[in-house]
This record gives sequence, structure tokens and C-alpha cells, in this order.
Amino acid sequence: MDNRIGEMQVFLRVVETGSFSEAARHLRMTPSTVSKLISRVETRLGVRLVERSTRRLSLTMEGQLYYERSQALLQDLDLIERELSYGATATGGTVRVNASVALGVLGLEPLLPEFWRTYPNIVVDLSLSDEIVDLYLDRTDIAFRVGPLPDSGMMARRIGVARRKIVAAPSYLGRCGTPRKVEDLSRHNCLGFNFRRAAPVWPLRQSGRTVDRVVNGSLLANNGETVRRMALAGVGLARMGDYHVRADIAAGRLVEVLADVIEPDEEEIHAVFLGGPRMPQRVRAFLDFVVPRLQQFLGDGEEGR
Repeated sequence: MDNRIGEMQVFLRVVETGSFSEAARHLRMTPSTVSKLISRVETRLGVRLVERSTRRLSLTMEGQLYYERSQALLQDLDLIERELSYGATATGGTVRVNASVALGVLGLEPLLPEFWRTYPNIVVDLSLSDEIVDLYLDRTDIAFRVGPLPDSGMMARRIGVARRKIVAAPSYLGRCGTPRKVEDLSRHNCLGFNFRRAAPVWPLRQSGRTVDRVVNGSLLANNGETVRRMALAGVGLARMGDYHVRADIAAGRLVEVLADVIEPDEEEIHAVFLGGPRMPQRVRAFLDFVVPRLQQFLGDGEEGR
């Protein structure tokens, strides 16, 4: 019978102990049985996992990948069994969450202390990145995404909307002037993102349609917080989500420009997740706690309308 879980367990023990004989001793098997089992896995996969020598064992590149994926799979299996044995309504374990840097720092992080007071047995594994993650490949339970959602088998809860604003520090505007029309952007230092391989563009909405306007500047960053800090330093113009620069605008550290010539430019924000009716209770608890509070933080987009 195919027993891949057992094979993975034996392989992990070989890697962790560093030898067939030591792994066999821990597993109460013979070294020849362990060796034959690893050879059988290699034959089935069509790759060599372990380089054998008289002194030591070393993993091939494929062996390292098999080790890492097997370890993760077995950890997940152990977590599933512990959750089920603990009870379907238990709220414990790890919730893996991904969000943009700005939404994570400003919106999610302030909620965590209260969340842990309510659910002290849940570990939040939080990754902040403005890159789009694959929930399956990155083993992420929940991702908070800004922008249109692609068709997929994932579930989603709407958080709200963010209006994009073009802002600059008063020091920059005093030095370089204030743009009065969209065409003026061509002579300004427009701070951008490096998510696209082509030239950076700002999607700007005028006369009922959105046009991707190519901009140029001295900075390309992979996260909005870096762009915001450079704007605050007077480096150039930045196109940012309203929730990200709300406090800066209120304090006069940043000034919105072109608001009278560009129509409201809004992007929806969703919590995207796997699951459905059989969603783990820890994930459901996190969603139910965080979503209404994030909606309040964003004002459901009312400020941007």
C-alpha cells in the first residue's frame, strides 16, 4: 500500500539524524530497510534526494526541497489532528495572515493586543508585503488585498474602499511648484512602485474613464510606506491610499494636489481566505474580530467618496 506519509517521516528522521543507521535505531528498523525505503522514494520521483558517502550524508537540491515540503506537510497534518482532537469549536493554533505594509501597520497591528486578550491561545503569523501572495503556495490563511479580485475559488469579505490621492510635502511644492493639471506631472518627480516591469504608471480617472499615465521619478519601491516617507522628506509627489496618508494630511505634513481635476479613484479592499463551511475556528475567529474593526478604521470608504 502507498504510504507516503510514512516515507516522509523516515526521510525526515534520516536528515535530522544524519545517517541511515541512526535513523533506523530511532525508528526501530534495520539500516538496510531505511536505505531501501529512501531508494524507493528516489525511484518513484525520478530524482536523487541524498548523496551517500562513507562519512556523511548530504541533501541534493531536490532532497532539500522534499525535506522542507515534507516537514511543512507533516506539521500541518499534526496541527489538523490536534485541532480535531481539541474540538471543532476550539480557538487555538496559528493563523497565517498577509497584508500590505500600510494596512498592516496602521490597521491590523493596533487590533492585535485586544485580539489576544480575547483569544490568548491563537498565534498570529503576520507577514507584511505589498506583493500579492498565493494563499496556496505560501500557506496563508487570510490575505488583505487592495484592488480588483481575480476569479478564483477563494472566499472574500469586503472591508471597504480606499481612495487614491496624489500628495506632496509643502517643502516639495514650495521648491518645485504645485501641479494644476494632469499634464504638469511630466515635469515633476513622481515616486512610484516597482510591481510592473514596464515604466511606472499612475491610473488617473478623468471624464469617466481611467488612463494609465506614465510617470517618472527618482524612486521605485516595493511598498507604500517607503514611498510615503520619501514624500514626507520632500523628495516628490506620491499616489497613496487615503487611509495611509490621512494623519499626514490632517497634520499638514502632506498636501493633496489635483483633487479638483481628477475624479475619485477608488479601490476595494477585501479579506481573501480559503475555507468555507469547514473553515478552522481560529481563522473564523480572527476574521470575525478583525473585519468589522478594519471597516471602522477605513470608514468604509466614506471619506474618499
